[in-house]
Amino acid sequence: MADSLTKLYAGKAAAGFMSASLLSGETLAKGNLTVLPNVAFKVNLNNFNLAAAAVADATCDFTTAGDITYVEKALAPKRLQVNKALCKNDWLSTWAGANMRAGLDGTLQTDFATYLISYAGSLVGQQVETSIWSGAAGNSGEFDGFQALLTADGTVVDVAAVGGGLNAANIIAEIGKVRDAIPNAVYGQDDTAIYMGTAAFKFYISAQAALGYLNQYHAGVTESNFEGIPIIWSPGMAANVMIAGRKSNMFFATDLEGDLTEVKLLDQTMVDGSDNVNLVMRFNAGVGFSTGADMVLYS
Repeated sequence: MADSLTKLYAGKAAAGFMSASLLSGETLAKGNLTVLPNVAFKVNLNNFNLAAAAVADATCDFTTAGDITYVEKALAPKRLQVNKALCKNDWLSTWAGANMRAGLDGTLQTDFATYLISYAGSLVGQQVETSIWSGAAGNSGEFDGFQALLTADGTVVDVAAVGGGLNAANIIAEIGKVRDAIPNAVYGQDDTAIYMGTAAFKFYISAQAALGYLNQYHAGVTESNFEGIPIIWSPGMAANVMIAGRKSNMFFATDLEGDLTEVKLLDQTMVDGSDNVNLVMRFNAGVGFSTGADMVLYS
């Protein structure tokens, strides 16, 4: 009887693979968002406000000092999947075929199977990175990213982008606009940062070099901050977009260890007689924020 290779990881057994996949993008790998794991369906992001005038002069009576505002905002991760098929015959002439047998009983070696899952996982991480910032739930394989969510929220502080787009000559002034728009209660907090995409980040590094950062000019060794505010490179963000906010107010939700998370590598030889191996990944992912008024969107 022919051997077949079937690798199945589901629930907690899949946590290692899916965690590595989803967190392999720059934003999540560097811990630049607050990750909410084990969200199978929906999580509520709580907005609790005691009002600005919570402190008043003391009296003998209990006198309320304004209303407490409590708002719940739901973050519902979107269900996503990866379905790929490869033909074992295509790999027989490669290094991966060294431990494979030709014919209907050909099998993928275990090491290569693990590599295949890891490689596919890295591609998942890249796509998740893009969705985090510029994704649109209406597109297959994407969920609404921060840019879409912030645009739709009327409480977010909006900053109009410069006409003609960002470049090395105007990037400093444009980041200054974002800095000025950061609410005073958010400015200076330990987890407040300005997030920008690759194009804008390149312009900023170029501007620093031209200005002679620490007299190093084009040495390429610079701090990624703007007047004390950390600048976080976010490759998934669209060009000419910047976002400022607190990490504690920006969330990524996923089901890393729940029953809905699974990774499968299924050898079809014993199923339908074909020479195919099917790769299947299923997971969920989504982003959100609690307080829109604490966020700045430059676009």
